[in-house]
Amino acid sequence: MDINYEYYRIFYYVAKYKNLTQAARVLHSSQPNISRTIKLLEGALGCCLLIRSSRGISLTPEGERLYTHVKAAVERIQAAENEIARSVDMQDGCVTIGASETALHMLLLPVLRRFKKDHPQIRIRILNHLTTQAIQSARQGEVDLAVVATPPDIERPLHSHPLLTFRDILIGGPSYSALQGKPVTLAELSTHPLICLGEDTMTFRSYENFYRRHGLPLCPELQAATTDQILPMIKNDLGIGYIPEISARDALEKGEVFQLSLTEEIPPREICLIENEQYPLSVAARELRALLTEHRDLSSECDISPK
Repeated sequence: MDINYEYYRIFYYVAKYKNLTQAARVLHSSQPNISRTIKLLEGALGCCLLIRSSRGISLTPEGERLYTHVKAAVERIQAAENEIARSVDMQDGCVTIGASETALHMLLLPVLRRFKKDHPQIRIRILNHLTTQAIQSARQGEVDLAVVATPPDIERPLHSHPLLTFRDILIGGPSYSALQGKPVTLAELSTHPLICLGEDTMTFRSYENFYRRHGLPLCPELQAATTDQILPMIKNDLGIGYIPEISARDALEKGEVFQLSLTEEIPPREICLIENEQYPLSVAARELRALLTEHRDLSSECDISPK
């Protein structure tokens, strides 16, 4: 049957209140219009749904059976409408983000702080991923957005938006203080133990390409699981390593580590926003994307060279 949903909605309110006048008031309609619609519905279904008497309105057995199903359907639709309205008004919702560690600390956290201040009702779910894992989660629709450090290799339907460009610096612990301010080459440093992220990370691939361009293999003596593990290793003189300048700033100021002046220019890296064009974003996810893009625009004039 092809029956107008509005017929069922009007029947729901008549059956709920068992009063045509009250149903008309709730529906902002008139009693004759309500009566006419019920007649049309009864005609389409081929049965009587309501019994009118001096004591009011009651439902026939067919009306009771129909009301059981219509009540569930109408109230589910109303609940969905309310949920969507709260989402559109940013009063409810959830955004799931896949983030690499570098992207999380360098960019995402301050943006999320502002987002939560403006929209405290929106829930944030962060999946702490390697860049490759975050990209795969975006491809499979497991996250709304991925924020990762470069170089990400992506193909449609994924789309990449550059957000922030930065460079790492090369640092060493106390035993390397004598090299501070003295230009050194990659070849000269190849005799010292290097601390790097694992081979399954995009950071490793980036530095592997960097060393290869200068005719050298990338042979780290120690491989860390996360960027946060590299700095403590360097402080304890386990080797030298590359980390973002912002991550080493406090340790540099305290003299716990020292920046090494490399003659070869360390290649810049980017933090990128990855989204899957096959999956439409919610209102909350679009708002977060706008904040990330705004942060990119504010950062576009920043000097990426290490201080």
